Amino acid sequence: MLAVLEPKAVSNKEDSQKEMVAENGFFAPEINSFGNSFRDYNAESTRQSTVEEFYRLQHINQTYDFVKRKREEYTKLNRMEMGIWECCELLNEVVDDSDPDLDEPQIMHLLQTAEAIRKDYPDEDWLHLTALIHDLGKVLLLPQFGGLPQWAVVGDTFPLGCAFDDSIVHNKYFKENPDYNNPAYNTKYGIYSQGCGLDNVMISWGHDDYMYLVAKQNGTTLPPAALFIIRFHSFYPLHTAGAYNHLLNVEDAKSLNWLHVFNKYDLYSKSKDKIDIEKVKPYYMSLIEKYFPAKLKW
Repeated sequence: MLAVLEPKAVSNKEDSQKEMVAENGFFAPEINSFGNSFRDYNAESTRQSTVEEFYRLQHINQTYDFVKRKREEYTKLNRMEMGIWECCELLNEVVDDSDPDLDEPQIMHLLQTAEAIRKDYPDEDWLHLTALIHDLGKVLLLPQFGGLPQWAVVGDTFPLGCAFDDSIVHNKYFKENPDYNNPAYNTKYGIYSQGCGLDNVMISWGHDDYMYLVAKQNGTTLPPAALFIIRFHSFYPLHTAGAYNHLLNVEDAKSLNWLHVFNKYDLYSKSKDKIDIEKVKPYYMSLIEKYFPAKLKW
């Protein structure tokens, strides 16, 4: 876990972000670019209605059977072949409707996250690259990758095959989900068992699981913790609310420590400040070459 430092005083220039919370040298703003607290799903903003409608559709349509079908479909990796940086550039076309904190193209968020981690963890180059690629699965929104609806690509993730936890954002909409009243799925454990491990749990389909499949099946040499971060960084009920811990095995618990580190940068680095892409590109290209083949199947 990150060490918590004493908050430092902020200048008038920074007053719009209010107090900053320092974590291992990383200062996390308490206010997002819309003037609200981060991940405040009830705040009145220009994004609020879009975000809530997104979660209504997600909670109704993400079922165990739907996720099973999508995993089988996309495990084939038969859409196209391209390199990691090519995929990063495709994200210039993507905005995430589930995110109340950001309305910028996704490539800027990836670089903001990666650069913030790089500053505080200069020796963990695998973590820098993990930050850069963690959201690449959002290309599922584009026509060449199936043009999936937003509710099937982005947003917080959660397990299917067991009860929906109360900590899940806008959980009231699960009452319209076909799995909600299925006796096989609506108990604490459902079809799972204590310590079964997240590899054996069906998680709602989206960009996390897709990018995990792409990385793993293309033979990345990133460490297991990196794959865990990619696959579960949107699983906020677990890593932020502490729900579903009963499903973790020993290896999951170890990797969760790194996910806790990563999450603070993923969430709090979102801003309107732009990264000079051409300036940082050579560094990230060197990491891509180190940990991935030149071309990947998607």
